[in-house]
Amino acid sequence: MNRTFSIPTLLLLTTISTTAQESLAPAAPARGPVLAPIPAALGLPQPGATNDAPYAPQPILQGGVVIPLYPPDSPLLNQDRVREAETYNMSKAVPGRISSIVNIHNPSIEVHTVEGGINTGAAVILAAGGGHNTLNVGGESADFVPFFYNYGVNTVILRNRLRRDGYNVQSDAVRDALQAIRLVRAHAKEWRIDPNKIGIMGFSAGAELAAPAAVFFEDFDKTNSAPTDPLAGISSRPDFAGIIYPGPTPFARGATPPIPRNTPPAFITCAGSGDRVHAIWANEYFTAMLRDGIPNVEMHLYGNGRHPGDALPDGSRMSGGLTDRRGIPFGTWQDRFIDWFRDLGFLQKPEVETKAAQDIAAFLSQPPRGAGRRGSGGRSAQ
Repeated sequence: MNRTFSIPTLLLLTTISTTAQESLAPAAPARGPVLAPIPAALGLPQPGATNDAPYAPQPILQGGVVIPLYPPDSPLLNQDRVREAETYNMSKAVPGRISSIVNIHNPSIEVHTVEGGINTGAAVILAAGGGHNTLNVGGESADFVPFFYNYGVNTVILRNRLRRDGYNVQSDAVRDALQAIRLVRAHAKEWRIDPNKIGIMGFSAGAELAAPAAVFFEDFDKTNSAPTDPLAGISSRPDFAGIIYPGPTPFARGATPPIPRNTPPAFITCAGSGDRVHAIWANEYFTAMLRDGIPNVEMHLYGNGRHPGDALPDGSRMSGGLTDRRGIPFGTWQDRFIDWFRDLGFLQKPEVETKAAQDIAAFLSQPPRGAGRRGSGGRSAQ
Protein backbone atom coordinates (compact mmCIF):
# COMPACT_ATOMS: atom_id res chain seq x y z
CA MET A 1 0.00 0.00 0.00
CA ASN A 2 1.39 3.34 -1.03
CA ARG A 3 1.55 6.04 1.54
CA THR A 4 1.65 9.70 0.85
CA PHE A 5 2.83 12.32 3.34
CA SER A 6 2.12 15.90 3.56
CA ILE A 7 4.92 18.44 3.26
CA PRO A 8 4.95 19.26 7.03
CA THR A 9 5.26 15.54 7.82
CA LEU A 10 8.19 15.14 5.41
CA LEU A 11 9.98 18.05 7.00
CA LEU A 12 9.52 16.49 10.45
CA LEU A 13 10.89 13.12 9.33
CA THR A 14 13.92 14.80 7.71
CA THR A 15 14.69 16.67 10.93
CA ILE A 16 14.46 13.45 13.00
CA SER A 17 16.80 11.62 10.60
CA THR A 18 19.37 14.42 10.60
CA THR A 19 19.32 14.62 14.41
CA ALA A 20 19.87 10.85 14.69
CA GLN A 21 22.85 10.98 12.35
CA GLU A 22 24.40 13.86 14.30
CA SER A 23 24.00 11.93 17.57
CA LEU A 24 25.94 9.01 16.10
CA ALA A 25 28.77 11.19 14.72
CA PRO A 26 31.90 11.68 16.91
CA ALA A 27 31.79 14.81 19.05
CA ALA A 28 34.02 17.68 17.97
CA PRO A 29 36.83 18.37 20.45
CA ALA A 30 36.03 21.11 22.92
CA ARG A 31 37.99 24.28 22.33
CA GLY A 32 39.57 25.85 25.44
CA PRO A 33 40.23 29.50 25.97
CA VAL A 34 42.88 31.08 23.77
CA LEU A 35 45.79 31.89 26.13
CA ALA A 36 48.14 34.76 25.67
CA PRO A 37 51.77 33.75 24.98
CA ILE A 38 53.98 33.36 28.04
CA PRO A 39 56.13 36.47 28.45
CA ALA A 40 59.88 36.27 28.64
CA ALA A 41 61.41 35.96 32.12
CA LEU A 42 62.29 39.25 33.75
CA GLY A 43 65.41 40.36 35.57
CA LEU A 44 67.79 37.93 33.93
CA PRO A 45 71.37 38.60 35.02
CA GLN A 46 73.62 39.86 32.27
CA PRO A 47 77.40 40.30 32.14
CA GLY A 48 78.61 43.85 32.52
CA ALA A 49 79.69 46.05 29.64
CA THR A 50 83.16 45.90 28.14
CA ASN A 51 84.92 49.26 27.93
CA ASP A 52 88.28 50.87 28.61
CA ALA A 53 88.06 50.14 32.36
CA PRO A 54 88.59 46.75 34.01
CA TYR A 55 85.51 44.58 33.71
CA ALA A 56 82.92 45.30 36.42
CA PRO A 57 81.56 41.94 37.67
CA GLN A 58 77.76 41.83 37.97
CA PRO A 59 75.88 40.14 40.85
CA ILE A 60 74.78 36.56 40.39
CA LEU A 61 71.83 37.05 42.76
CA GLN A 62 69.69 40.09 43.44
CA GLY A 63 71.06 42.36 46.14
CA GLY A 64 74.63 41.13 45.97
CA VAL A 65 77.38 43.68 46.64
CA VAL A 66 80.25 42.98 44.24
CA ILE A 67 83.81 44.16 44.94
CA PRO A 68 86.88 43.28 42.85
CA LEU A 69 89.64 41.62 44.84
CA TYR A 70 92.43 43.87 43.54
CA PRO A 71 92.83 47.52 42.55
CA PRO A 72 92.38 48.09 38.80
CA ASP A 73 96.08 48.79 38.27
CA SER A 74 97.29 45.82 40.32
CA PRO A 75 100.29 43.98 38.84
CA LEU A 76 98.57 40.78 39.98
CA LEU A 77 95.97 41.20 37.24
CA ASN A 78 96.48 40.27 33.61
CA GLN A 79 96.18 43.77 32.18
CA ASP A 80 95.88 42.36 28.67
CA ARG A 81 92.62 40.60 29.53
CA VAL A 82 91.18 42.36 32.60
CA ARG A 83 88.68 44.24 30.40
CA GLU A 84 87.12 41.08 28.98
CA ALA A 85 83.59 40.28 30.09
CA GLU A 86 82.83 37.13 32.03
CA THR A 87 80.80 34.45 30.28
CA TYR A 88 77.66 33.21 32.03
CA ASN A 89 76.51 29.67 31.28
CA MET A 90 72.76 29.77 31.92
CA SER A 91 70.51 26.92 32.99
CA LYS A 92 68.43 25.50 30.14
CA ALA A 93 65.55 24.70 32.50
CA VAL A 94 65.43 27.63 34.95
CA PRO A 95 65.25 31.15 33.47
CA GLY A 96 67.83 33.48 34.97
CA ARG A 97 69.79 30.82 36.83
CA ILE A 98 73.53 31.05 36.24
CA SER A 99 74.93 27.53 36.33
CA SER A 100 78.57 28.45 35.89
CA ILE A 101 80.96 31.24 34.90
CA VAL A 102 84.15 31.27 32.84
CA ASN A 103 86.54 33.93 31.52
CA ILE A 104 87.17 35.50 34.92
CA HIS A 105 90.02 38.00 34.70
CA ASN A 106 88.94 40.51 37.34
CA PRO A 107 88.26 38.21 40.33
CA SER A 108 85.73 39.41 42.87
CA ILE A 109 83.53 38.69 45.85
CA GLU A 110 79.74 39.03 45.99
CA VAL A 111 78.44 39.71 49.50
CA HIS A 112 74.96 38.79 50.74
CA THR A 113 74.16 39.94 54.27
CA VAL A 114 71.29 38.92 56.57
CA GLU A 115 68.75 40.85 58.61
CA GLY A 116 70.08 42.42 61.79
CA GLY A 117 67.62 40.57 64.02
CA ILE A 118 68.97 37.15 63.06
CA ASN A 119 72.54 38.07 62.17
CA THR A 120 75.11 35.90 63.93
CA GLY A 121 78.00 37.88 62.46
CA ALA A 122 79.37 34.70 60.85
CA ALA A 123 80.32 34.80 57.17
CA VAL A 124 81.04 31.90 54.80
CA ILE A 125 83.12 32.53 51.68
CA LEU A 126 81.95 30.01 49.05
CA ALA A 127 84.51 28.64 46.60
CA ALA A 128 82.71 26.65 43.90
CA GLY A 129 84.13 23.67 42.05
CA GLY A 130 84.31 22.87 38.37
CA GLY A 131 87.67 21.23 37.86
CA HIS A 132 89.37 24.65 37.41
CA ASN A 133 87.70 24.62 34.00
CA THR A 134 84.52 26.43 35.05
CA LEU A 135 83.09 27.90 38.24
CA ASN A 136 79.88 26.13 39.27
CA VAL A 137 78.35 29.07 41.09
CA GLY A 138 74.78 27.80 40.81
CA GLY A 139 74.73 24.64 42.91
CA GLU A 140 77.87 25.38 44.91
CA SER A 141 77.43 29.07 45.73
CA ALA A 142 74.12 30.75 44.91
CA ASP A 143 71.98 27.97 46.40
CA PHE A 144 73.72 28.42 49.76
CA VAL A 145 72.74 32.08 50.13
CA PRO A 146 69.14 31.35 51.28
CA PHE A 147 70.26 28.21 53.13
CA PHE A 148 72.72 30.07 55.34
CA TYR A 149 70.42 33.10 55.59
CA ASN A 150 67.97 31.02 57.64
CA TYR A 151 70.72 30.45 60.22
CA GLY A 152 71.75 34.11 60.32
CA VAL A 153 74.95 33.47 58.42
CA ASN A 154 76.21 35.95 55.82
CA THR A 155 77.48 34.54 52.53
CA VAL A 156 80.20 35.64 50.15
CA ILE A 157 80.46 34.18 46.63
CA LEU A 158 84.05 34.04 45.39
CA ARG A 159 84.74 34.36 41.68
CA ASN A 160 88.34 33.22 41.39
CA ARG A 161 90.50 32.86 38.30
CA LEU A 162 90.54 29.55 36.45
CA ARG A 163 93.22 27.33 35.00
CA ARG A 164 91.33 27.12 31.71
CA ASP A 165 91.83 30.87 31.31
CA GLY A 166 95.58 30.59 31.75
CA TYR A 167 95.95 30.96 35.52
CA ASN A 168 97.85 28.85 38.04
CA VAL A 169 95.83 27.26 40.82
CA GLN A 170 98.39 27.79 43.59
CA SER A 171 99.73 31.23 42.69
CA ASP A 172 96.51 32.78 41.35
CA ALA A 173 93.36 30.97 42.54
CA VAL A 174 94.62 30.27 46.08
CA ARG A 175 95.80 33.87 46.26
CA ASP A 176 92.28 34.97 45.29
CA ALA A 177 90.82 32.96 48.17
CA LEU A 178 93.22 34.41 50.76
CA GLN A 179 92.71 37.91 49.38
CA ALA A 180 88.93 37.40 49.69
CA ILE A 181 89.28 36.58 53.39
CA ARG A 182 91.32 39.74 53.97
CA LEU A 183 88.87 41.87 52.00
CA VAL A 184 85.83 40.59 53.93
CA ARG A 185 87.64 41.16 57.23
CA ALA A 186 88.62 44.68 56.14
CA HIS A 187 84.94 45.55 55.53
CA ALA A 188 83.52 43.51 58.41
CA LYS A 189 82.21 46.50 60.36
CA GLU A 190 80.36 47.92 57.35
CA TRP A 191 78.68 44.58 56.66
CA ARG A 192 77.97 43.83 60.36
CA ILE A 193 80.22 40.79 60.19
CA ASP A 194 82.19 39.55 63.20
CA PRO A 195 85.87 39.67 62.11
CA ASN A 196 86.51 36.56 64.21
CA LYS A 197 83.82 34.46 62.48
CA ILE A 198 84.93 34.57 58.84
CA GLY A 199 85.63 31.26 57.12
CA ILE A 200 85.76 29.57 53.74
CA MET A 201 83.94 26.57 52.28
CA GLY A 202 85.27 24.95 49.11
CA PHE A 203 83.74 22.29 46.89
CA SER A 204 85.88 19.86 44.86
CA ALA A 205 88.27 22.17 42.97
CA GLY A 206 87.13 24.95 45.30
CA ALA A 207 88.37 22.88 48.23
CA GLU A 208 91.80 23.11 46.60
CA LEU A 209 91.53 26.79 47.58
CA ALA A 210 89.93 26.35 51.01
CA ALA A 211 92.43 23.76 52.28
CA PRO A 212 95.57 25.77 51.39
CA ALA A 213 93.94 28.91 52.82
CA ALA A 214 93.62 27.09 56.15
CA VAL A 215 97.31 26.11 56.12
CA PHE A 216 99.28 28.78 54.24
CA PHE A 217 97.75 32.01 55.61
CA GLU A 218 100.88 32.94 57.59
CA ASP A 219 103.12 32.86 54.53
CA PHE A 220 100.57 34.85 52.55
CA ASP A 221 100.37 37.57 55.19
CA LYS A 222 104.15 37.88 55.37
CA THR A 223 104.48 38.08 51.60
CA ASN A 224 101.69 40.64 51.25
CA SER A 225 102.70 43.09 53.98
CA ALA A 226 104.18 45.93 51.89
CA PRO A 227 103.08 49.43 52.96
CA THR A 228 101.65 49.94 49.48
CA ASP A 229 99.25 47.01 49.98
CA PRO A 230 95.90 48.50 51.14
CA LEU A 231 95.14 45.29 53.06
CA ALA A 232 98.56 44.96 54.72
CA GLY A 233 98.24 43.95 58.36
CA ILE A 234 94.79 42.37 57.91
CA SER A 235 94.90 38.64 58.60
CA SER A 236 93.96 36.18 55.86
CA ARG A 237 93.50 33.36 58.38
CA PRO A 238 90.06 31.77 58.05
CA ASP A 239 88.29 31.14 61.36
CA PHE A 240 86.92 27.85 60.00
CA ALA A 241 87.16 25.80 56.82
CA GLY A 242 84.64 23.60 55.03
CA ILE A 243 86.34 21.05 52.78
CA ILE A 244 83.62 19.43 50.70
CA TYR A 245 84.42 16.42 48.45
CA PRO A 246 87.89 17.95 47.93
CA GLY A 247 90.43 17.86 45.17
CA PRO A 248 94.09 17.37 46.20
CA THR A 249 94.89 19.12 49.49
CA PRO A 250 98.35 20.35 50.56
CA PHE A 251 98.93 16.86 52.02
CA ALA A 252 98.28 14.91 48.82
CA ARG A 253 100.91 12.64 47.28
CA GLY A 254 102.92 12.37 50.49
CA ALA A 255 103.52 16.11 50.96
CA THR A 256 104.20 17.28 54.53
CA PRO A 257 103.96 21.09 54.65
CA PRO A 258 104.25 22.80 58.05
CA ILE A 259 100.95 23.01 59.93
CA PRO A 260 100.49 26.23 61.92
CA ARG A 261 99.40 25.50 65.47
CA ASN A 262 96.54 27.97 65.04
CA THR A 263 95.23 26.19 61.95
CA PRO A 264 91.45 26.73 62.01
CA PRO A 265 88.92 23.98 62.72
CA ALA A 266 87.69 22.15 59.65
CA PHE A 267 84.59 20.27 58.57
CA ILE A 268 85.35 17.64 55.92
CA THR A 269 82.89 15.51 53.99
CA CYS A 270 82.87 13.23 50.96
CA ALA A 271 81.35 10.07 49.60
CA GLY A 272 83.46 7.00 50.39
CA SER A 273 84.25 4.16 48.00
CA GLY A 274 81.95 5.65 45.34
CA ASP A 275 84.23 8.70 45.23
CA ARG A 276 87.41 6.97 46.35
CA VAL A 277 90.05 9.42 45.09
CA HIS A 278 88.38 12.46 46.64
CA ALA A 279 87.79 10.50 49.85
CA ILE A 280 91.51 9.73 50.02
CA TRP A 281 92.33 13.42 49.63
CA ALA A 282 89.79 14.24 52.37
CA ASN A 283 91.33 11.63 54.64
CA GLU A 284 94.86 12.93 54.03
CA TYR A 285 93.84 16.36 55.28
CA PHE A 286 92.01 14.93 58.28
CA THR A 287 94.90 12.64 59.21
CA ALA A 288 97.41 15.49 59.09
CA MET A 289 95.25 17.63 61.37
CA LEU A 290 94.58 14.75 63.73
CA ARG A 291 98.26 13.85 63.94
CA ASP A 292 99.13 17.37 65.06
CA GLY A 293 96.15 17.60 67.41
CA ILE A 294 94.44 20.56 65.73
CA PRO A 295 91.17 21.03 67.65
CA ASN A 296 87.68 20.54 66.30
CA VAL A 297 88.41 18.85 62.98
CA GLU A 298 85.43 16.68 61.98
CA MET A 299 85.04 14.36 59.00
CA HIS A 300 82.09 12.49 57.50
CA LEU A 301 82.77 9.87 54.83
CA TYR A 302 79.54 8.35 53.51
CA GLY A 303 79.29 4.75 52.39
CA ASN A 304 76.93 5.54 49.52
CA GLY A 305 77.51 8.39 47.09
CA ARG A 306 79.32 9.67 44.02
CA HIS A 307 81.22 12.79 43.04
CA PRO A 308 79.08 15.55 41.46
CA GLY A 309 78.95 15.05 37.70
CA ASP A 310 79.60 11.30 37.84
CA ALA A 311 77.33 9.18 35.65
CA LEU A 312 74.66 7.10 37.40
CA PRO A 313 73.33 3.72 36.21
CA ASP A 314 70.18 5.33 34.73
CA GLY A 315 72.24 7.67 32.57
CA SER A 316 71.72 10.77 34.69
CA ARG A 317 74.50 12.50 36.61
CA MET A 318 75.06 12.95 40.31
CA SER A 319 74.29 16.43 41.59
CA GLY A 320 76.30 18.30 44.21
CA GLY A 321 75.89 21.16 46.64
CA LEU A 322 72.66 21.06 48.63
CA THR A 323 70.80 18.57 46.43
CA ASP A 324 68.98 15.70 48.13
CA ARG A 325 70.97 13.08 46.17
CA ARG A 326 67.84 10.93 45.91
CA GLY A 327 67.47 10.56 49.64
CA ILE A 328 70.79 8.95 50.57
CA PRO A 329 72.47 10.10 53.84
CA PHE A 330 75.14 11.97 51.87
CA GLY A 331 72.35 14.34 50.84
CA THR A 332 72.15 15.65 54.43
CA TRP A 333 75.82 16.57 54.92
CA GLN A 334 74.85 20.24 55.23
CA ASP A 335 72.84 19.43 58.37
CA ARG A 336 75.94 17.84 59.90
CA PHE A 337 77.87 21.00 59.03
CA ILE A 338 75.30 23.13 60.88
CA ASP A 339 75.56 20.80 63.90
CA TRP A 340 79.33 21.26 63.91
CA PHE A 341 79.06 25.00 63.27
CA ARG A 342 76.62 25.48 66.14
CA ASP A 343 78.69 23.31 68.49
CA LEU A 344 81.72 25.56 67.93
CA GLY A 345 79.75 28.69 68.75
CA PHE A 346 79.53 30.29 65.31
CA LEU A 347 75.73 30.66 65.52
CA GLN A 348 75.86 32.77 68.67
CA LYS A 349 75.36 36.53 68.61
CA PRO A 350 78.14 38.66 67.09
CA GLU A 351 81.13 39.55 69.24
CA VAL A 352 80.63 36.54 71.53
CA GLU A 353 83.85 34.50 71.63
CA THR A 354 83.35 31.14 69.97
CA LYS A 355 84.21 27.77 71.44
CA ALA A 356 86.47 27.34 68.41
CA ALA A 357 88.53 30.38 69.42
CA GLN A 358 88.66 29.25 73.05
CA ASP A 359 89.86 25.77 72.09
CA ILE A 360 92.58 27.15 69.83
CA ALA A 361 93.76 29.49 72.58
CA ALA A 362 93.93 26.56 74.99
CA PHE A 363 95.82 24.48 72.42
CA LEU A 364 98.34 27.27 71.85
CA SER A 365 98.95 27.53 75.60
CA GLN A 366 100.25 23.97 75.64
CA PRO A 367 103.75 22.97 74.50
CA PRO A 368 103.96 21.48 71.01
CA ARG A 369 103.33 17.75 70.88
CA GLY A 370 106.61 15.81 70.93
CA ALA A 371 110.12 17.17 71.35
CA GLY A 372 111.28 16.37 67.82
CA ARG A 373 109.95 17.08 64.37
CA ARG A 374 110.00 14.89 61.33
CA GLY A 375 110.26 15.63 57.63
CA SER A 376 109.82 19.03 56.06
CA GLY A 377 106.25 19.27 57.30
CA GLY A 378 107.09 19.85 60.91
CA ARG A 379 104.64 17.26 62.21
CA SER A 380 105.17 16.01 65.71
CA ALA A 381 107.44 13.01 66.10
CA GLN A 382 105.68 9.87 67.17
